[in-house]
Amino acid sequence: MADEMDNTDNPVTEDDGQISEDDWAAAMAEQAISESTATAAPGAQPADIFPSFGGAGGTAGMMNELDMILDIPVQITVELGRTKITIKNLLQLAHGSVVELDAMAGEPMDVLVNGTLIAQGEVVVVNDKFGIRLTDIITPSERMRKLNR
Repeated sequence: MADEMDNTDNPVTEDDGQISEDDWAAAMAEQAISESTATAAPGAQPADIFPSFGGAGGTAGMMNELDMILDIPVQITVELGRTKITIKNLLQLAHGSVVELDAMAGEPMDVLVNGTLIAQGEVVVVNDKFGIRLTDIITPSERMRKLNR
């Protein structure tokens, strides 16, 4: 135990398979030199890592990239309404209890994709299954207004 305490005062060496403080200082100095050289080069241009979205063929390239995400599943939720109740009232709920929601009957239902409001619609029944007929697609500014209610 005492030997372990004595070893903490000694600097770490490369023989231990770890990096010493001198190695860190050298790496930081090398980074500073490379950064100053990069800013001093007048004709330096950024590396072409990411594809350009402008120019000829940009639309066709974007469509090919868009095809890659078309099979990603998303969760669609239709929200009837919301309410707040106390835990006491929550514990008193039983079979047949009715919970009053803030939405009015006949009011459009909110359609959420992965938790984000994207549309509103009315409930329909088709072949004994519920569905939603979209009546309004939400713009980004309307989304912000709805979130603040």
